[in-house]
Amino acid sequence: MSWKNQGGGPWGPGPKGPWGSGPQSSGPRPPDLEDLLRKGQDRLQSMLPGGFISGMGILLVLVVAGAIWGLSGFFRVQPDELGAVLRFGKHVRTVQPGLNYHLPYPIETVLLPKALRVETLSVGMSILEESGRRGRSVRDIPEESLMLTGDENIVDVDFTVLWRIKPDGVGNFLFNIQNAQGTVKAVAESVMREVVGRANIQPILTGARTTTETQVQELMQKTLDGYGAGVLVQQVQLQKVDPPSQVIDAFRDVQAAQADAQRLQNEAQTYTNRIVPDARGRAAQILQVAEGYREQAIAEAKGQSARFLKVYEEYKKAPDVTRQRLYLETMEKILHGAEKLISDPGQGAGSQGVVPYLPLNELTPRRQPPATSGQPQQSGGNR
Repeated sequence: MSWKNQGGGPWGPGPKGPWGSGPQSSGPRPPDLEDLLRKGQDRLQSMLPGGFISGMGILLVLVVAGAIWGLSGFFRVQPDELGAVLRFGKHVRTVQPGLNYHLPYPIETVLLPKALRVETLSVGMSILEESGRRGRSVRDIPEESLMLTGDENIVDVDFTVLWRIKPDGVGNFLFNIQNAQGTVKAVAESVMREVVGRANIQPILTGARTTTETQVQELMQKTLDGYGAGVLVQQVQLQKVDPPSQVIDAFRDVQAAQADAQRLQNEAQTYTNRIVPDARGRAAQILQVAEGYREQAIAEAKGQSARFLKVYEEYKKAPDVTRQRLYLETMEKILHGAEKLISDPGQGAGSQGVVPYLPLNELTPRRQPPATSGQPQQSGGNR
């Protein structure tokens, strides 16, 4: 029965509601719901031959309902998703992005996880988006970032993990772990503490950052595969590796002193590398000169002794001739570079006894010494 037949409903006559008089509308009133249902039943009975309860009408309704039920199996997978098709709750296949089809509910259903999206997980810090201005602020979380090293030092480590769902592990991701983000974060923090606990603080702060990232990524992947999580760890990035803020100034002084010591050692090693080869080269040169002088002295001594033996053989054959020859050769060597004056004692007593001579060696043109390499030769001479 409609409300208009009851005189305004249970709150009395007129258009009233439970809170008093309702708004007095002067325009057209909305259609009555019972009238619409009654008209729809009448039209359906007129369209179905033989009445509403006829067999042909029921068959037509079933066919239409079956077509609608069959078409309900079409679904669309977004570009960053993968479709996990479940048959009575069991994962049977994974479909790629695009338009796909599964058997209608309740035979098969589909789950659409963001399997192709790369998720970013921060450990040791919290990134907050600031609303009043552009940019982000980073808040440190000491209970996650402070870690103990192998040499009993404390280091503050902030890092991020890039991960996503394995294309062939969608079923494991959906059914083997309950909180994927929390599981990956717990594994990342545990593995980082293990890797840092096996190393000393100095390599972690200086040159072992890449090695640490690789070790953490490999151990995380091994642990998650052991859980059957269906998660792929793509990259581990160390954001900040510092000593605790309470001792960072003193630690930086120690690092500066170590850097100075290393610099001085490098300078000393450079000086050694320059001086030692030079000294070795000069020593080798002196040895070679001495060796050459020794060989030369030995060769000259052997030559002189052989010459003396030859002269002695000739002296035994002709002593007078050999003696005269030796005298002339000796005088030639002595007077070779001295100025010479020739005196003839056979002239008269009034003469000076000096014979003038022509300096033939000064009249002849002198030969120019050969020019050294890199200098032009001078042509010409005394003509």
